[in-house]
Parts: sequence; structure tokens; C-alpha cells
Amino acid sequence: MPDIIDIIKRWWKEMLLIVVLAFLVVGLIVFLKADKYVSTATALPASSFANDKAKIFNENIQALYSELGTPDDLDIVTGLAALDTVYLSVVDQLHLTAYFKMGETGEAARNKAAYLLKKNTKVYKSEFSNLKVKVWDNDKNVAADMANAIMSKLTTMYQDIQSVGNQSILNGLMAQKDGNNIDTIYDTKIISHNNNATTIDYNKLITEYQFLINNKPPSLIIVEKAKPSEWPDRPKKGQLIVATGFLSLLFAFLLALVLDKNKTSKRAA
Repeated sequence: MPDIIDIIKRWWKEMLLIVVLAFLVVGLIVFLKADKYVSTATALPASSFANDKAKIFNENIQALYSELGTPDDLDIVTGLAALDTVYLSVVDQLHLTAYFKMGETGEAARNKAAYLLKKNTKVYKSEFSNLKVKVWDNDKNVAADMANAIMSKLTTMYQDIQSVGNQSILNGLMAQKDGNNIDTIYDTKIISHNNNATTIDYNKLITEYQFLINNKPPSLIIVEKAKPSEWPDRPKKGQLIVATGFLSLLFAFLLALVLDKNKTSKRAA
């Protein structure tokens, strides 16, 4: 087994040169690279039953519904976050084509700005079943604006999805009401179902469903808006410098070990 101390004594100059060169190269790259700040917006899933008419208008079963949704509800939102629609909307809202100083114009600039925004964004479900929207940017204030805008867009899109069913029912009720020439709020339609007579007040149902559509319950409950960060998150200069020192020293020692072995072999030959 080679004597480690002896190898270091014979090759310390070469090892030191490798470590210094590694520090210089990595240090130059790290300190020339622009700082990036991260801002994070956090939300909880609202109950998907918030769009259920019975939860609002039936007092007997309101207590059966939870005000919060399940972690599975966030899977839909993270899926929406993969769509370019989200980022194109935020690009238009925050005028990011001008901010990113796109070389192209028109739709090409818009698509490229959306690509850059998406590349610097992470939307995920945390281990505590929260929805996290993280955005990195060179400007800490813009990073916060971007994160909040993305969270707002995801909330709106999820609300629209949850309202689709109610809108479809409302359209059906209005078509049925018009087809039966029901004109006043007191008019009803008698139908037979399983030989039992059932009374349907179309105007009441239409009013209730219209209320749900006009007053969309929140699909996400934002518990913390993104705020500008005081310190840059990238690059992690301290970690990189420490890693560079360790890896360069390890590499230098292994190289010295190989060179020493070859030199010894040549002498023996």
C-alpha cells in the first residue's frame, strides 16, 4: 500500500497547482454568472365540492363537506402548469417580451419569452400537500411578480374547469325551460319518474346554478404570496467553492498516485 504522506511530500507542488487552477476556473465562472433570486407562492387546494350546488343551498348536508381539498386535487393543477397556455398568458400580462429583450418580434418573441419563463419556473406539490410555485430571475421583484401571476393563472384555469359541469347543467335547464314555454318564476314542470310525480322548479334551479357560475368559489387557497428575496439563490457560490476544493484535491491526489506509480515502475525497469 502506498505511503500517502510520502506521496504528498513528493507531489505537493503539482497537487497545489491543480487545486489553485480549479479554484480560479470555477471562481471565474461563478462570480461572472449573474445572480438569480427565487420567489415562492404557496397555496392549498380548496374543496372540489365548493362547486356543488348542494353544499351551498342544502343546509342539512353543508357540514359534511370539508373546506379543503385533497392532495390529489393538486395533481390536476401541476398538470395544468405543464401547459404553455399558462406562461403565454403571464408573458402578456407582465409584458415579458420587452423585459427579456427578445431579438425576435411578434409571436416568435412571445413564444420564446414563455419558454424562458417556463424554464425558470417550478410548480410542484410539496411533502406537506401544498402547491408551490417557484420562479427564478435576475430581478427579485420581477421574480415575485411572476410567481404570483402564475399562481393566479393556475387558480383561474382550475376554477374554469370546475365550473364546466355547472355551466353544462345550466345550459340544459335553460333549454328545457324554453322548450316547455316556462316564462314565470312560479311556473313548474310535472314529470313522471318511476311512476312518481316530481315537481321541478326550473327558475329556482337556473338561479342557483347561475349563482355558482357567476360567483366561482376559489379552487386554490393562497396562503402565502411570493415576496422578493433578500439574497440570491443561484449560483450557490459557497457550496460550489467547497465542492471544487474537495474534488480538485481528490483528483490531484489520485493523479499524483498514478504518476508516482509510473515513475516507480520506470525506475524498477
